Amino acid sequence: MATSSRNPALALTAAFAILLGACGTGQDAGPPPTPAVTVVELGSQDVTLTRELPGRTNAWLVAEVRPQVSGLVAERLFTEGERVKAGQPLYQIDDATYRATANSARAQLARARATLTSARLTAERIAGLAKIDAVSAQDNDNATAALAQAEADVGVARAALDAANVMLGYARITSPIDGRIGRSSVTQGALVTANQPQALATVQQLDPIYVDLTQSSAELLDLRRSLAEGRLSRGEEAMPVKILLEDGSDFPHPGRLKFSEVAVDPSTGSYALRIEVPNPEHMLMPGMYVRAVLGAGVRADAVLVPQRGIARDPKGNTTAMVVDAQGVVEQRPVVVSRTIGDQWLVESGLAAGDRVVIEGLQKIAPGATVEVTETVNAAAADQE
Repeated sequence: MATSSRNPALALTAAFAILLGACGTGQDAGPPPTPAVTVVELGSQDVTLTRELPGRTNAWLVAEVRPQVSGLVAERLFTEGERVKAGQPLYQIDDATYRATANSARAQLARARATLTSARLTAERIAGLAKIDAVSAQDNDNATAALAQAEADVGVARAALDAANVMLGYARITSPIDGRIGRSSVTQGALVTANQPQALATVQQLDPIYVDLTQSSAELLDLRRSLAEGRLSRGEEAMPVKILLEDGSDFPHPGRLKFSEVAVDPSTGSYALRIEVPNPEHMLMPGMYVRAVLGAGVRADAVLVPQRGIARDPKGNTTAMVVDAQGVVEQRPVVVSRTIGDQWLVESGLAAGDRVVIEGLQKIAPGATVEVTETVNAAAADQE
């Protein structure tokens, strides 16, 4: 009986608790809070568009040192790897034979001059006798001809001496240019021959230095088309070229475009560019791999948007969430072309003054009303 009398009381208590819970739930229900977002207000500015190209360094001047006479190397007169001056002796070839030839030519010249002196005196005497008819006209003509021949012999002997002296001078090999010399391919006692294919050493001038690049001809056509259509403009002066080293660090000295090739390589579809770069510390050496950042042109009134404000779907289409003046979100298709720092260059879809959501994207959907808690400009968003 006691058990049965308590059951109604327990049932009533349980029903009352359920009723209270239902009433409490009804009071807490309400509209969800307005999501808060951070937007960037876009602006327009003149932007220099750049292109990064790979390349290799090459010496400003290169001179391969080769012998112009044959003989044994008597002495090497330089230290490998040092800087040399134009005209500085590098090798001495055994010149005994060439010195003897020069001495012989000098003696032949002396003999020819002595013969010339004798012929001149003879011609003068016979000319005097011919005036008083003491000798025949034939004798006078012979004396005059002998004088002319003696003068010619002196010229021949002088030319032979000059040639011998040139060959003797070639026995002392000098540097043709200022620069840094590499290792020697021969040692003292080696036999070298005139105009041999193997260079004895190579002298290279490294300040300034060249950076040779290649660029696609399609990119060149696109650049020229953009310039012709007015979408790009050339700067007032030649844009400096920034050099990036192989480890990604900046080279301290900017370069300048020296020339671009006038023909396209048919095997690669690219053309060559040459950059001239100051290299006073000789940090750049021939053959190094570098990258060059070249200015292609100036885009006037360009619109940049932070990369985190642009979404890309699986098909590659890009969109941005834009907040209008009433705080309503609009998903807008956008066309972007390239990155500039941490921002995209906008081709279409956005304009200066648009407010693009960069934080809180996961809490919103197109058509939603949002609360803008912070507005930053594009430059500040780029630095964050």
